[in-house]
Amino acid sequence: MEITWYGHSCFRLTERNLATVVTDPYDSKQVGYSPLKLKADICTVSHDSPGHNFTSAVKSEPFLITGPGEFEIGGVFITGVQTNGHSKKSPEEPRNTMYLIDYNGLTILHLGDLNRVPTQSEVEDLGTINIALVPVGAGGSLTAVKAAEVISILEPNIVIPMHFAIPESTAQMEPLSRFMKEMGLKDLESQPSLKVTSINTLPEETQVVVLQYQNG
Repeated sequence: MEITWYGHSCFRLTERNLATVVTDPYDSKQVGYSPLKLKADICTVSHDSPGHNFTSAVKSEPFLITGPGEFEIGGVFITGVQTNGHSKKSPEEPRNTMYLIDYNGLTILHLGDLNRVPTQSEVEDLGTINIALVPVGAGGSLTAVKAAEVISILEPNIVIPMHFAIPESTAQMEPLSRFMKEMGLKDLESQPSLKVTSINTLPEETQVVVLQYQNG
């Protein structure tokens, strides 16, 4: 399968003969970047915000998933799990849904705008996570420090950072360098996309992969 990053929290997941998924499409007028022009069979929205819910940017009338639940479309299994927005102490807190996307046993977890470290029981409910798409630049979601803590709990094979400051973005977020420092890593060479041919090819130890922003 192939994972491509279009900026902010927007990715496109593709696999031959299976449904294509686009996550968190954004309104470029609100968060910067170039206007999106994507096609997909499924579109997931983590929360109700212009940086994450601009579904009209995804053509071909995809199946929309905007909250918790279990779904099967085009051979892809998706489980939405609510995180933020369920605390009685903070009723005004916006709800966030993270999505576990299963492509023939290869699992990708999109954390959306997660802003807290999940409990051990919440993580156990998710099962094995092969690839985690993790917000690392604050701006309402995880800070670099919290992102590193979440990764240590999830223990994915691969981490792809998202939701951080780059020149094309106008949203107020922290740079990727803070997260890399927190992970004890120097600058990594970015790549156009991540291609995974088999679960057996994934690294045993958690590896960070930085994707290049693709003009949507």
